[in-house]
Amino acid sequence: MGSIDNFNKLTKAEFLYIFGNVFEKTEWIAERCHDLKPYNNVDELFSKMIEIFEKAQKNEHLEILNAHPDLAVAKDLTENSKNEQKNANLNQCTNEEFLEFKKLNKEYKIKFGFPFIIAVKGKNKKEILNSFRQRITNNINLEFEEAKKQVKKIASFRLNEIIK
Repeated sequence: MGSIDNFNKLTKAEFLYIFGNVFEKTEWIAERCHDLKPYNNVDELFSKMIEIFEKAQKNEHLEILNAHPDLAVAKDLTENSKNEQKNANLNQCTNEEFLEFKKLNKEYKIKFGFPFIIAVKGKNKKEILNSFRQRITNNINLEFEEAKKQVKKIASFRLNEIIK
């Protein structure tokens, strides 16, 4: 499926079906990308998606951040999030780990106003928990920028899955 010619030929509905969750539950980025077709190559398409995200307003960034599920405790996960968390073994937490994730998720949201976001691909539970413990001590500006950086990493991983 990874050919740019195939992507350029997609209807809007098909394009949104494939790219609509690259940014968690945020179809409008894929919609804007569709409206800018055709693309010369896959890298140009990916760059445009990231550019649209980066140029978004702060309230749009907050909406995207808040579309992300809590780690290890969320029930209604998109297929992407479910697979990502499963691959990091977040679905196999001990009771102690589960309680710590639950506590950290709550404290983090109260402090920052959005859920903790980390690109979990290639990380294990211990690395994720350690990052969570460290990042919760950040100030709001630093953490907002880090969360946006993590969203871009997640989008990049998801885009790479699509073109495989």
